[in-house]
Amino acid sequence: MGLFDIFKKRNNEEQNNNSKVEEVKNDETDAAVDDEQKADDKVDQASEQKTVTSEEEQQPSDQEEASKESDVDDNTDEEKVEEQTDEKQPAAEKPVEDDQTKFTEGLEKSRSTFGERLNRLFANFRSVDEDFFEDLEDTLIESDVGFDMAVNLTDQLRDEVKLQNAKSKDDVQNVIIQKMIDIYDQNGNDENTEIHFADQGPTVILFVGVNGVGKTTTIGKMANMYKQQGKKVLLAAADTFRAGAIQQLDEWAKRDGVDIVKKPEQSDPSAVVYEAVHKAKDENYDILFVDTAGRLQNKVNLMNELAKMKKVLTREIPDAPHEVLLVLDSTTGQNALNQAKLFKETTNVSGIVLTKLDGTAKGGIVLAIRNELHVPVKYVGLGEKVEDLREFNANDFVYGLFKGLIK
Repeated sequence: MGLFDIFKKRNNEEQNNNSKVEEVKNDETDAAVDDEQKADDKVDQASEQKTVTSEEEQQPSDQEEASKESDVDDNTDEEKVEEQTDEKQPAAEKPVEDDQTKFTEGLEKSRSTFGERLNRLFANFRSVDEDFFEDLEDTLIESDVGFDMAVNLTDQLRDEVKLQNAKSKDDVQNVIIQKMIDIYDQNGNDENTEIHFADQGPTVILFVGVNGVGKTTTIGKMANMYKQQGKKVLLAAADTFRAGAIQQLDEWAKRDGVDIVKKPEQSDPSAVVYEAVHKAKDENYDILFVDTAGRLQNKVNLMNELAKMKKVLTREIPDAPHEVLLVLDSTTGQNALNQAKLFKETTNVSGIVLTKLDGTAKGGIVLAIRNELHVPVKYVGLGEKVEDLREFNANDFVYGLFKGLIK
């Protein structure tokens, strides 16, 4: 089953579920009205009946008074016990959301913005002509799907619209969404979004990227994730240049309950890596996360330093690093794509971590990355909490980005 078929199935299931919920609500409303009418009828009947109450009934006996007082005391004691029990009862923790829900909520801004752009595109829709395709191309570029994909998609849609004989606004919009998903699906046939673990010994994961994209925070969240899975995790604070970087990673290590190798600021990063990889081997760690200084891809000295660190790793563990993850800030849109292109030219990037995806309308950047770079997105940040860093799932992403846009 193709990606679009999976998306359409999910979309239809949700629409059907929503319809059933509405039916249940309507039935409950009707039942409530009936119950209220019956209650009113009973009240009317009761008011018509005459009741005669004797003085004995109005004035309870001493024995009854004593019984009532005893009941009050018992009830008071029970209430105290209940209050004490409630105080001791811990507050229920909010359950962790499943991936589909998290992707759907995290991509709400991108989805609504893309939907608004489609609405503007179709606001003055008359027919599928060349002017329409030019406007569509502009809309796609604005949505950060990438220039190449926008042009490619528009060219393919010219034929697809004719092939499917799409004439109405809804039909054309459905073809656009379907084609976007199909192209995204085809470009990712050979992608593996899973982390590559070492067959034996520690798995070494190197993090690269420019300053301010969230590398250190990502490492902290991933360390927590794998610690929860029972892995023995070690952090290497090889960003010795940025003020506060070592302290920040150290705080994450304490919070996660994992170990860290660190040296004073301005130390040789390769020395940190050397010590960390030896510790990881000697003490049987499962994963070694290496934080590196934020570097622009055109800074020769910093890129040479990165090559030196990789050389140290390879000398100690021949197939290390097992992953080189490029961390990108999704809110920067096309700038993130340009960074990825240049980093890919200078280092062997094996995967991408997209941060802050929940706070941007530029979710289309994922489509551009797959279409132009063919580097898999392996993790995405969908919120500020530790558990909001999620493994990337193409099905959940497509559903979250296009949910409700199929007419």
